[in-house]
Amino acid sequence: MIFLTLEHILTHISFSIVSIVITIHLITLLVDEIVKLYDSSEKGIIVTFFCITGLLVTRWISSGHFPLSDLYESLIFLSWSFSLIHIIPYFKKNVFILSKITGPSAILTQGFATSGILTEIHQSGILVPALQSEWLIMHVSMMILGYAALLCGSLLSVALLVITFRKNRKLFYIYKSNGFLNESFFLGENVLENTSFFSAKNYYRSQLIQQLDYWSYRVISLGFTFLTIGILSGAVWANEAWGSYWNWDPKETWAFITWIVFAIYLHTRTNRNLRGANSAIVASIGFLIIWICYFGVNLLGIGLHSYGSFPSTFN
Repeated sequence: MIFLTLEHILTHISFSIVSIVITIHLITLLVDEIVKLYDSSEKGIIVTFFCITGLLVTRWISSGHFPLSDLYESLIFLSWSFSLIHIIPYFKKNVFILSKITGPSAILTQGFATSGILTEIHQSGILVPALQSEWLIMHVSMMILGYAALLCGSLLSVALLVITFRKNRKLFYIYKSNGFLNESFFLGENVLENTSFFSAKNYYRSQLIQQLDYWSYRVISLGFTFLTIGILSGAVWANEAWGSYWNWDPKETWAFITWIVFAIYLHTRTNRNLRGANSAIVASIGFLIIWICYFGVNLLGIGLHSYGSFPSTFN
């Protein structure tokens, strides 16, 4: 009873803090001068991380097994992963871009986990035989960490595409409205060199695009590593549990498709002619693939991984 009460308290505290952090981020978007307010939001994410950590540890102690046995626990762990990704670059003072992704991601995942939709599986139960293995911690934790990192990196790529598209559209409008629609539109040199305003604006946009591309590549590379370890450990676990390393289960198939998509992204990103918008398009496709793998298969509730599906009332 004590553990259930403590878990309930930590859940609401962490969700409340993340909500406040998101509100602060929205305010700082409108008023850039409030530096102390932004710093407090960064500290709020750190407090949230420790609250969710306490929540997971409490659930681990009360249930007697690592809290990754159902959809609710995986969502809480996913929220914890977003907070962890936020904290790592925080100590390097390069957290600004990532914080705009990790904060909303954490509150959305935790908000969905604590909503009434998953009320039936909030209480921890006895593990099914397939999950009673030491490989549970290795396989599932690596997969969730991989999902979190890949989702963050993909969202950064989506932001890169949006800024790139808006940049080209605005430049086209400026040139056309001022009668400069000629070869300089395609070369982008004559007009920008003669107009300091456009040069400065284009420079900052270019810097932002480079930062988005840089962080997207770094985070996706990290997520791809986690995903690879998760798939390999899952194959070993499957051989112990079911006598086969690979069964082409829907979850396994979509995990493999996810791996292929981000392998293509990493390949295009290393090619100088394809990096930037081209590789960002691949990562954006990967964003949708991850959600199909993580939620889409659970909605069906079929296959060898059906124990991680939604409650029966939603199947």
